[in-house]
Amino acid sequence: MNPPFKIPQPHRAFRMRFGTGLVRDGVAFRLWAPNSPTVSLQIEGEEGNHPMEAVEDGFHEVLVATAGPGTLYRYLLADGQTIPDPLSRFQPQDVHGPSEVIDPLTYSWKVADWRGRPWEEAVLYELHLGTFTDAGTFTAAIAKLDYLLDLGVTAIEMMPVADFPGNRNWGYDGVQLFAPDSSYGRPDDLKALIDAAHARGIMVLLDVVYNHLGPEGNYLPACGPIFTERHHTPWGPAVNFDSEGSEVVREIVVSNALYWIEEYNFDGLRLDAVHAIKDDSPKHILDELAERVRVEISNRHVHLVLENDLNTASRLRRDERGKPIFYTAQWNDDFHHLVHTAAADDLRDFYPEFAGDTMKLGRALAEGFAFQGEWTSLNPRQRGEPSAFLPPMAFISFLQNHDQVGNRPFGERFAAIAEREPARAAIALLLLFPQVPLLFMGEEWAASTPFTFFCDFAGELCEAVRRGRREEFGRYPEFQDPEKRDRIPDPTAIDAFTASKLNWDEVREGAHAEWRSLYRRLLEVRHAEIIPRLRHVGGHSGRYEVLGPQAVHLRWTLGDGSELILLANLSPKPLERPLPDLCRKLWTEGSCWESALGPWSVAFGIRDTRSAGE
Repeated sequence: MNPPFKIPQPHRAFRMRFGTGLVRDGVAFRLWAPNSPTVSLQIEGEEGNHPMEAVEDGFHEVLVATAGPGTLYRYLLADGQTIPDPLSRFQPQDVHGPSEVIDPLTYSWKVADWRGRPWEEAVLYELHLGTFTDAGTFTAAIAKLDYLLDLGVTAIEMMPVADFPGNRNWGYDGVQLFAPDSSYGRPDDLKALIDAAHARGIMVLLDVVYNHLGPEGNYLPACGPIFTERHHTPWGPAVNFDSEGSEVVREIVVSNALYWIEEYNFDGLRLDAVHAIKDDSPKHILDELAERVRVEISNRHVHLVLENDLNTASRLRRDERGKPIFYTAQWNDDFHHLVHTAAADDLRDFYPEFAGDTMKLGRALAEGFAFQGEWTSLNPRQRGEPSAFLPPMAFISFLQNHDQVGNRPFGERFAAIAEREPARAAIALLLLFPQVPLLFMGEEWAASTPFTFFCDFAGELCEAVRRGRREEFGRYPEFQDPEKRDRIPDPTAIDAFTASKLNWDEVREGAHAEWRSLYRRLLEVRHAEIIPRLRHVGGHSGRYEVLGPQAVHLRWTLGDGSELILLANLSPKPLERPLPDLCRKLWTEGSCWESALGPWSVAFGIRDTRSAGE
């Protein structure tokens, strides 16, 4: 859908379906506002307004010859409300301030020929820009790239950077989909970070949120039907993908996905909580988005990742060459729940359907999802689809991520809730099997700093968030005592944010350095022995056998015909029984030998079936 604007399409922008665009005679301003019969443009520092012409599909437009890069502007609607451009490229004074005209071509890319990396090479590192460094900026993050490269990371996954209200936020309350948050820096600073990562061979993926918009600073509803009462989500009325006016809403979302990949050279996107995207259209917005990205950006590796509690395996299907048709991979919560309930007892009440279920453990490791259509009691419904037909790289596994850490009452990390030996076994398992691993910033050195929920709302909303957080955890037995509940960090206080900042001085200290060394050694094995064999791995490549409670024997047929063998005992009891030969043994963690599998132990090896004559 490309509106038939009267103003010529810009010659100095990649895509300008919305917002502003530089043209030969100035700046074209375009606003979708079917709710407003008239719209005027206000430019900071100028007297009077520029009336805009109403064109088709609810758009208004005007060409201003005196405007250029750096011009600050707002829109005046028919009801007298003055608003920033809800689809601007930058908000230098936050979400309620004026919008700024940005020239997308001012940044000169140093790695102009970057084409990305194949997905099987991915070792993901999720980070939050504001707490990753002391300064919390795009520029400050550049200084840590060499550290990540040395660790063995090949891809950064940024939590959302779309402009949110205030100076601190996880990013899931964004309201300006096209504007990098000014607390992190300017648009060119973000491009410089991505450019510097590419110079080191590191991919950069961005977390985007299309299932809702934040509660403060969202001016789109004043303009048009961005929401619909036809569906509801945990955040209220759903984003309008299938009711009147949805054609433009769908185009906003698809254009946004293309914008981040094209204009900023992101290597891919992670779509947040797509199970909360409601769409009864003949073509679901998720399918349309992926289809457009695959067609319009076909000259480099682009990776589209889902967070989907429904375990919809069909969205991850491959073509006859093994390439993703739509989506590349999905976050695998099942792996997290199964390993955590084995290694950290305090999580058993959170995930009772996973605790002690060795069959589900084997299935999640070998086939992807633990739930593949079975009935769940926590949220009564059938969950998941058969997933064994997918290659293991269609799944992203993790021991920590922003949700699993930050949604604990005190933001405790895995190392704080698991004993040393169970934790080491879980780490070895994560990094030595074929699913794509994801680390959460600081995980690799067992960072002592928590990662709690934080935000910077104003007024009554601030109190509502504070109260809601405490009520949420008040349902758990350990927080029935109001005094204990009051100790839960206040997410609106600055301390919740500052306490979550990583302490980089820990990296080379004592036990922290030992943890980092473990991750680094395991990633060296992964890069040397696993990643080169993952290309051309297809579906039905994994098989598992239960050896005992929380103990499994796993085998995968790899792309070069060899076989990866992994033995894991995630229990405090040794398993004494004849074990399969690992052939070329590459890693043994814990008390593990050929006739017994000790407690909390993992062994890994490669069998070259061709040389063995098998």
